Amino acid sequence: MKCASFFAGVGGIDLGFDKAGFETIYANELDKFAVETIRANFNFYVDHRDINDVDASEIPDFDIMLAGFPCQAFSVAGYRQGFEDEKGRGNLYFELERIFNEKKPAVILLENVKNLVSHDQGNTFKVILESLKNHGYHVKYKVLNASEYGNTPQNRERIYVVCFKDIKAHEKFNFPEAIPLETKISDLLEDEANIDKKYFYTEKTPFFNQLVEDIKDAETLYQWRRQYVRANKSNMCPTLTANMGTGGHNVPLLNVQGKADTIRKLTPRECFNFQGFPKDFILPQQTSNANLYKQAGNSVVVPVIERIALEIRKALNIKKEKTESLQIELL
Repeated sequence: MKCASFFAGVGGIDLGFDKAGFETIYANELDKFAVETIRANFNFYVDHRDINDVDASEIPDFDIMLAGFPCQAFSVAGYRQGFEDEKGRGNLYFELERIFNEKKPAVILLENVKNLVSHDQGNTFKVILESLKNHGYHVKYKVLNASEYGNTPQNRERIYVVCFKDIKAHEKFNFPEAIPLETKISDLLEDEANIDKKYFYTEKTPFFNQLVEDIKDAETLYQWRRQYVRANKSNMCPTLTANMGTGGHNVPLLNVQGKADTIRKLTPRECFNFQGFPKDFILPQQTSNANLYKQAGNSVVVPVIERIALEIRKALNIKKEKTESLQIELL
């Protein structure tokens, strides 16, 4: 089945669906640096325009709409303005509605921060659900944490909304079950010997002494919170955010060697590792680290997407599976 991807970022959702056997034929993404990363890794067509300027008739027909629409308007890390977001990010959902109203895909997958559910006392999410139902979609949604559903040691909770035109597919669909977390932080780190010195903190850092006092190992990831060091005591990576690329010290910190002069931040590659991207996923050399951090923080945890996509695939194969079972019985 053919997928069309909106607010595609660097293609994390597309990668998960690709691993589950689907094919993306069209993607829309405004950020030029994210577009460079998509084009370095995928062969599908990327429409580098504002979605407001994209007419539905210009989009090839597709079966599944994929959309991790902008979450800053609903996020703890953002302004929580929702539909009233002054930058217009909250209203971008209605651009998706305009497109799926005309294209009528069989399935829609939406991804966003978990705060979408509670924003404005639940009214924002209620409007979205009513919109989907009014267009004939049957909806299931669930908040999944990457550490519980993606075998990825990152504390990342996101809401996933899966919508079917066909009621039978909707009834058959179930979100994946929780699985054990077997991947360790150390499994996702690069070889320390090959990491550029620019990622390490030195005595020139104003709060270096406090870092030395609190950051002792690599089994825990830490964050500098303006005046103190916060340890993620769950032995997981804290939620990676888009503002990692905006300067400051938002990137998680660690100390692999346990020495005062070996405290560093995660590299962009490691951040992509914590999002479940394969290690051969290309990070364009001409793209700045600031943009790569932003891309990683804006993306999704690929293994979670893949598991949801596999469940969607099962739900869509009702008749085929029944036919195969019947054939086996007859034989």
